[in-house]
Amino acid sequence: MIELVHVRVRRADLHTRLPFKYGIAVLTETPHAFVEVALRVDGIEARGVAADHLPPKWFTKNPMRAVAEEIAELVDVVTTAGRLALGGRGATIFDLWLEAHHRMEATRRERGWPPLLAQFGTSLVERAAIDAFCRAKGLTFAVALRTGALGLRLGDIHPELAGHAPAQLLPAAPLARASVRHTVGLADPLQAGDTTTPLADGLPETLEENIAAYGLRQFKVKFTGPQDLPRLERIFGLIAPALAAPGGWLTLDGNESFTDVGAFQAMWSALQALPAWARVRGALGCVEQPFHRAVALEPTTTGALLAWPERPPLIIDESDGELDSLRRALAGGYIGTSHKNCKGVFHGVANACLLALRAEREGRRGLQTGEDLSNIGPVALQQDLAVQAALGIASVERNGHHYFRGLSFLPENVQVQVVAAHPDLYARHARGFPALRIRDGQLDLGTVNAAPFGVGFWPELDAFPTVG
Repeated sequence: MIELVHVRVRRADLHTRLPFKYGIAVLTETPHAFVEVALRVDGIEARGVAADHLPPKWFTKNPMRAVAEEIAELVDVVTTAGRLALGGRGATIFDLWLEAHHRMEATRRERGWPPLLAQFGTSLVERAAIDAFCRAKGLTFAVALRTGALGLRLGDIHPELAGHAPAQLLPAAPLARASVRHTVGLADPLQAGDTTTPLADGLPETLEENIAAYGLRQFKVKFTGPQDLPRLERIFGLIAPALAAPGGWLTLDGNESFTDVGAFQAMWSALQALPAWARVRGALGCVEQPFHRAVALEPTTTGALLAWPERPPLIIDESDGELDSLRRALAGGYIGTSHKNCKGVFHGVANACLLALRAEREGRRGLQTGEDLSNIGPVALQQDLAVQAALGIASVERNGHHYFRGLSFLPENVQVQVVAAHPDLYARHARGFPALRIRDGQLDLGTVNAAPFGVGFWPELDAFPTVG
């Protein structure tokens, strides 16, 4: 029997090293939450931890609300998820999560929270509980998943998966490396002349500098509408040589910018007419979430998509807020979804298995991409990579190292812990702080896969205050 006996939420307030513009928001500072739990597993107490940013304007995308109001709501969601999960009991970690999920679903309806926001709070408790369980049992996440130790019943999420186990549908072993798909934000400097006050902090700043410093071959390019076409022409020209190398891959992110298919069709036609598009179109993997979540899965939108046979490969991201979202998306003309831990670990695993089963049974083309919430260590990044590796997702958007100054926000003792436990993933920068090690456009995942749930040490977080 497993029981959740303690939950604590800590908060760190972070500042970006350069603005991250995504859709309607420009991120310059954000809270970062750590959730610590204690489980009683067969009478033995074990600790676990999870973490993530609390970024305003991502979970709700409401331009009318104040940023401070959204941050307060995010904190409320996370602390509420912890309170609702406290005291939960189950035979397995999956049972524990399912009970917490149902409690949060009832609360979100009462409070008027959107599904994606509520699911985020539950996901932090879920991740911390998985971490505690793996530490208690001496198992890695990949082994716990494939041996059934987590108790995941796929049919409880996608009914057509009833009777199937993750080990039947997922790779036999986690990936040893992941390719970094670099985010090109809407305000990122592309070349040296685009910034009048260089940061001079020892890290690459422009797109050109990032390609040269990290050996990048994969990119995620954001756009919002026709006003971005001149910028897209420049970006495509800059990344074309890197995309032409082995492993080159491109995804485009529409950032929920369109509310009808006709407007997106016009944008797509204009984008394809760009001279530089011919140099990169062969590397295109998908277009992510071009439609606002309010309309993306509505019959008017999906009907228009199904009536457009020349549509590009489309996936959902922010619309993947409920357990059946992928099923509805596949029926409506999309080819898949994204995985990021903030949407839920068991949710993402079940989605991967659904796509694998459909490919096996029906030969349908499906896609699950690895995306980002501007993830950083010492916890969130490694746990997200552990799941991506277990799902066999070889291309993972990573941008936390780009928008934040390494792990300089951490106390020195935790910086020492990170580098000692994950020397293949982090190294001391010349300026002293731990920075992500990206070599030839890839991350080595050896220590991530060998850790209980991505994190090979217990982070000492007492420097950060508790909330809630």
